[in-house]
Amino acid sequence: MQVLVEAPQHSGLTGPLDYLADQALPPGTLVRVPLGRRTVTGLVWDAPTADADAWAADQLKPVAEVLPDLPPLPPTWRQLVRFASAYYQRSLGEIAMMVLPPELRQLDAVQWGRRFKRLTKSLAQPPAATDAPEVLPDLTPEQQTVLDALAPSLAPGDAEPAPTTYLLWGSTGSGKTEVYLRQADRALQAGRQVLLMVPEINLTPQLEARVAARFAGRNIVSLHSGLTPAQRLRNWMLAHLGLADIVLGTRLAVFTPLPRLGLVVVDEEHDPSYKQQDGARYSARDLAVYRGQLEKVPVLLGSATPSLETWFNALPQAEGGAGRYQRLTMPSRVGQGAMPRVRRLDLSREPKPRPGQEAPPLAQALLDAIAERVARGEQSLVLLNRRGYAPVLQCSDCGWKSECPQCSAWRVFHKVDRTLRCHHCGLTDRVPRACPNCGNLDIHPLGRGTEKLEEQLAAALPDARVGRIDADVTKLKGALEDRLASVHAGEVDILVGTQMVAKGHDFRRITLVAAVNPDAALFASDFRAAERQFALLLQAAGRAGRDASVAQGSEMWVQTWHPDHPLYAALARYDYEFFAQQQLKERQMAGLPPYAHLAMLRAEGKTQEAAQGFLVEAAQLVEALAAELGGILLYPPVPTAVQRVANIERAQMLIEAESRPALQRLLARATDDWLALAHQHRPRGLVRWAVDVDPLAI
Repeated sequence: MQVLVEAPQHSGLTGPLDYLADQALPPGTLVRVPLGRRTVTGLVWDAPTADADAWAADQLKPVAEVLPDLPPLPPTWRQLVRFASAYYQRSLGEIAMMVLPPELRQLDAVQWGRRFKRLTKSLAQPPAATDAPEVLPDLTPEQQTVLDALAPSLAPGDAEPAPTTYLLWGSTGSGKTEVYLRQADRALQAGRQVLLMVPEINLTPQLEARVAARFAGRNIVSLHSGLTPAQRLRNWMLAHLGLADIVLGTRLAVFTPLPRLGLVVVDEEHDPSYKQQDGARYSARDLAVYRGQLEKVPVLLGSATPSLETWFNALPQAEGGAGRYQRLTMPSRVGQGAMPRVRRLDLSREPKPRPGQEAPPLAQALLDAIAERVARGEQSLVLLNRRGYAPVLQCSDCGWKSECPQCSAWRVFHKVDRTLRCHHCGLTDRVPRACPNCGNLDIHPLGRGTEKLEEQLAAALPDARVGRIDADVTKLKGALEDRLASVHAGEVDILVGTQMVAKGHDFRRITLVAAVNPDAALFASDFRAAERQFALLLQAAGRAGRDASVAQGSEMWVQTWHPDHPLYAALARYDYEFFAQQQLKERQMAGLPPYAHLAMLRAEGKTQEAAQGFLVEAAQLVEALAAELGGILLYPPVPTAVQRVANIERAQMLIEAESRPALQRLLARATDDWLALAHQHRPRGLVRWAVDVDPLAI
């Protein structure tokens, strides 16, 4: 029989291996098989082939054991794995094993038998019921209209099946979550399971609490990397056995086997966190759409700022779109609250600091506006998407800067623990007492991070209580929840934060949001930079004025050197539709997604020459094939934006195609040749290589 085992891309084992078994095992069964000197977990993939008898018994190793009491993984799950493997150019075994709970892959049959008995006892305990069901909020007319449009998607037996993919385009605070919960309730009432996906772990606890309150008495499980291996295995088993009613998870949850799946929700579908950035570089959002089509269940993509690919797919063909999705809109906020007024503050008109003086963190007008909010007992959010105290330390005499010796990047100064920390490779050192080059004692920070901004705001507004939320202060378990609780309790007047606090949080007391340094993304080389920046700023603006009683006076301040930039003009009107229209025109003229289809061949080597040498020969191998298929352009290899990380040089080659099928045919036929080429280049310094289909950044 054919069995999938975990095999990395460079091994060359892209498909199932053949083994002998003394009994017929259905596809999807988990087994333990010998692989070299080890015994590993494998997955029975397909039924025996017609020529199976041609193999001599002594040529194949036998299956060691079968994991008992575990139902086979269903055909639709295996088809999802097969599609992900083919589309993202990874081996079947790598995908199939990667998406299973790590602990499940490590247990033998005896260990699994014991674990399953313990799991069965815990699974037999029903969730605690409540005598006081949650009082449902009244629906807005827009919410009701959307739910009416979604109702046919769950009705069985229709002669014409309803569209399976919907874009719920609703402004921040419009009540998209309530729509998710009402539609989930419909699926649960029909005896189905619900998969609810969120982009980041830090958004999970807040939504989990709301889901738990709404569906008390139902089995609700979470699946994300913050769980212990035992918790993840238990929750996965609940889902696989059909005992979990709602699965709430991050991108890996898209592969959860759900025998009664009835609805898939992808919240904040535009978020780049849905795209895996290492290993198998899959997009959980795109796989969710495929899974909905495969299992014939509705998929609900929600966002206030949809990705341009999703927006294009939801545009009718008459308006130049693909017309693949049905668009549902909710432009108004719940309670008729108004979006904050956007004020663009022109930094070119601010007084210039004296020589040797540092510019203040915020313009005086903005500081006065925040002080006014503090005096009224309201809260303000100051957004700076750069953690640490300062991006770099510099010597005033010789010009030395805190460069990372292992990366082509600066080490960030963190004042709290007096360290220089590389955010790429993690190299950390104590701050030197003097310049390492010339011994000068005057080394000072350049630029500003959230840590410094917090300090400066506390000094400028001594009567205000300033708090900070970023990755540095939320490392410990429960730290994020504690800091969010203090904000909700009104114990913080000014919250300084990165993008972590710009989306998904319902801050009722915040009436002012300020973006400190938003210009950095306006002229970036990445073609998605403007799209990401607009989404971040609009999501941040949505944190203000969520309480209708104070919404009328809420404001969004943008400190910028380019107040007339079209991005800020569209933001001031909250006109995402106009912004998307202009961006799509630019993409079409430039031949960029969604009007073209991209793949990135990435290489890492001990030297830049080794990395680019592999890419040059890889391009030569497929030049004739690209010409044969037509409409495919191979760009010359170039170093990545951060060229060296942890003493490994990185380079990339962009492949652009007019047709997605043509791109997939080229990659499918080229991968084996590239694998053989990589083996030839390893002695020359090649470390690793990978194909990134539909890359987020170039």
